[in-house]
Amino acid sequence: MNRTIFTVLMLITNLVIYSQVGIETTSIHTDAILDFPTGQNKGIVLPMVEVLPTGVAASNGTFLIDKTDGRVKVRQNGIWLNLTGTSSLSSYSVNPSADTFDGVIIGATSSSASGVLVLESTNKALMLPKVVSPHINIKSPYPGLMCYDTTKNAIAVFNGTAWYYWN
Repeated sequence: MNRTIFTVLMLITNLVIYSQVGIETTSIHTDAILDFPTGQNKGIVLPMVEVLPTGVAASNGTFLIDKTDGRVKVRQNGIWLNLTGTSSLSSYSVNPSADTFDGVIIGATSSSASGVLVLESTNKALMLPKVVSPHINIKSPYPGLMCYDTTKNAIAVFNGTAWYYWN
């Protein structure tokens, strides 16, 4: 137990000190606050919610998948925008555990945004996992999966039924 606490504290300390994180990679792009290796058939899975966040929990730039209509959404200028069409997510369940913490902040010691993962930086960005043709190479995508399609040069998002692309 003490070893786990120590490991978590060291990870948090490293996140605050270095402000750049690589997932499964040690070669982080200089413009990335969070980076992933190229050539993996993996993506980020967005949180699935049954009720859209409101108030301070609904920060602009928040991405999620709404279980009520099966759409991936982003919060922009104070409103929720649909990024995908509808899909049925009845066979998927939302995490039943109550959130017991404010999440992880990378790039700062605090944030006015609320979320499971908050990236704060004035000069670095999230670099999505890069996948060659995710609609072919990710065999069992989970609803809310997001990556960058290097073939189409576009952001790819799976809503549980279909892939959607933005370039």
